[in-house]
Amino acid sequence: MSMLTPLLLRGLTGLSWQLLVLCAQIHSKLPRKQLGNMDITIGLTSCFLCFLLPWVCVLSHLESYKKQE
Repeated sequence: MSMLTPLLLRGLTGLSWQLLVLCAQIHSKLPRKQLGNMDITIGLTSCFLCFLLPWVCVLSHLESYKKQE
């Protein structure tokens, strides 16, 4: 074991301790104005399209994926 090993280990544990201590405290504030029905509808629709549309494409072409060429 070299003489630098304890210093290296101490440095690594000190660094990990600092990372744990320096975690950010994130708090959100209330929105300035209330979200309307249209905003919520657009947001939910875009989320569903982004997550579900690729799976619909994959599932619709599933038989062609199974075929061996």
